[in-house]
Amino acid sequence: MDLAGIFTLLFVAAGLIVLADKAIFERRRQRQAPGSIAPEPPLVYYSRSFLPVILIVLLLRSFVFEPFRIPSASMMPGLVDGDFILVSKFSYGLRLPLLNVKVLPLGEPHRGDVIVFRLPSNPSVHFIKRLIGLPGDHIVVRNNRISVNGTAIPIEPDGTYSGRYGFTGAALALEKFGANRHVVMFAPDRYATDFDAVVPPGSYFFMGDNRNDSEDSRFPVVGFIPEQYLVGHAVRILANWRIPGLPDWRRIGMTIR
Repeated sequence: MDLAGIFTLLFVAAGLIVLADKAIFERRRQRQAPGSIAPEPPLVYYSRSFLPVILIVLLLRSFVFEPFRIPSASMMPGLVDGDFILVSKFSYGLRLPLLNVKVLPLGEPHRGDVIVFRLPSNPSVHFIKRLIGLPGDHIVVRNNRISVNGTAIPIEPDGTYSGRYGFTGAALALEKFGANRHVVMFAPDRYATDFDAVVPPGSYFFMGDNRNDSEDSRFPVVGFIPEQYLVGHAVRILANWRIPGLPDWRRIGMTIR
């Protein structure tokens, strides 16, 4: 059960308590204390008080923005372990909570977007990767070089990584999708994973930016991701905090590219 499910159950439970009290128990209290206002039981009082709050949180998380925490290094160097990110839930259409049924299409994923999706084999697990292949694309990965429909994705060396989050000395490169560029990493002492397949209709192919240290669509445990498993577009870093340790204030508000 994810947080959306928990908030939905809380909202339904609080609503049922308030409705039951209004329809049955409030009248009984008034009959037992005619001429005065009988106090509400604590359960009814708190249900009534928190009902609008739960509704607002549920609507925001389901249809506007949802926070997530990055738990791994698979999207380095752009996203690191401990990043708290904000994901736009309306970028690719509004979906009903729990059912995950799209009720309003608002946009389509674009190659190069950083996207949170649910793992088809275990929908309670969320992954974040970069979108590489759209439906019908022929994707070839050879020694960390990507070709889409026979065209090599432009890439150029960009030095080495020297940050505080491990992988010091890993090679960096600038990769370009259309007019947008992002930095990818090639973790040392790890194997490059090749791939060659056509993306099925209605599905997408994802890769992590840390190309030699990412469990993504190249591996059967992830595979191609059907459209209904997309959660949203990762747009901004809220903060970074790895516990134990202190927050990394430099990462607050950074745009996810």
